[in-house]
Parts: sequence; structure tokens; C-alpha cells
Amino acid sequence: MRNRTENQIKLVWIRHGATPSNLEHRYVGRTEESLSREGVRALREYQREALYPKAGLVFSSPMKRCLETAGILYPKSAPVIIPEWKEMDFGAFEGKNYRELQQDGRYQEWIDSYGTLPFPEGESRETFAGRCELGFQKMLAFLRRSGGDGIGPDTVCAVVHGGTMMALLSRYGGGDYFDYQVSNGEGYQCLLQWSESGVSEGVQNLRMTDLRKIRRQFS
Repeated sequence: MRNRTENQIKLVWIRHGATPSNLEHRYVGRTEESLSREGVRALREYQREALYPKAGLVFSSPMKRCLETAGILYPKSAPVIIPEWKEMDFGAFEGKNYRELQQDGRYQEWIDSYGTLPFPEGESRETFAGRCELGFQKMLAFLRRSGGDGIGPDTVCAVVHGGTMMALLSRYGGGDYFDYQVSNGEGYQCLLQWSESGVSEGVQNLRMTDLRKIRRQFS
């Protein structure tokens, strides 16, 4: 039951549909890209499989590929944009795939660090995770304002990038950053719980429980 000290909603995380760079396994972070025809077709197939729960409110990264995905999956909902949920800046690796980076010593160093080194000329995972968390706090504040004494809709969807999902689920759901990798159009659903003190003091009292992967029936 909802009350003034403990709140909970079902939160659905969806990674945006595939873009041309995704299909070529390129690092695409700050680059704006539309969904590919294959990406749009896959999202519509997933819809027919009833992959995605209905949502009373939709949040999204401001990037084109996420907004297009939200428009396809939830056409009747104008998404609330969270600017801090832009994908990681891959710096010198932007737009390249692993074949093109094999001779770059900086790439091997990054691989050897298990992805913990900052991207050359780009972002570190720590910096990226920090801004994703700031965006998450903004989402929670929006829910609190829109819900008054309650919390608004029972189910909320966030259309984001793979990295955004990995940063936030590893922070609040436990496990490792790379545990939450998913393919385009897939994601997770969870029960998000927080206390009123968690709202006033930050997000340290948040919990994501009952994590379940959202994936198509046939891969």
C-alpha cells in the first residue's frame, strides 16, 4: 500500500531500438542517429509479442534514437525528457568498431581495465554513472511532484541507452555493471521502492527489487 513514508512503483527499463551503427557494432554515444529500418521492424515485432508492459508515464533520454523508440512503443504518451540520460561519450572511439580499433593501443588498455579506464578524449564510467544518477533523482522528484501525497502511476517506463541502464541497475539492483547488458529493444522490469527520507536526503534509500529481464521469446 502507498503511504507517506514508503512508496513503490513498477519501473520498466527499455534499451532503444537498433540504429545503423548498432548493427555494425560501432561505439555510438554522442552521435545522433535515427533508428534503422531493421530496428523499427524489430520493435514492432516485439510489440506484437506483448513484450512491453503498459505504462502510465514514460521517461526518456533526449537523444533521437530513444525518443523514436518511445514514440513507437508508447505513441499516446509524451515522454518526460531526462537530459542527464544521454549515452556515454566514447571520445576517440566514437563511431568505430572493434575491428577498426584493434591496432589502437589505447583500446587494448581500456579492454584490459575491464572498461574502468576513461575513454580517451571521452568520459569515465564514474563520471557517466554520476550524471545518470542525477537524472534518476530528477525522475523521482518528478514522480513525487506529479503524484502529490501518492506516487502517480503504478507503472513507469524509461527508454534509455544500454550504458544508462547498466549504470543505474548495477547501482540500485546489485551486481556488476556488465551484468545488465541487453540487446536493442530489450530491458528489465523491477519494483522500485523508496522512503520519504530518501527523497529529502537524496536517493540512498532507493531499492530495485524483483528484477526481471525483458527479452523476446525467440532470440
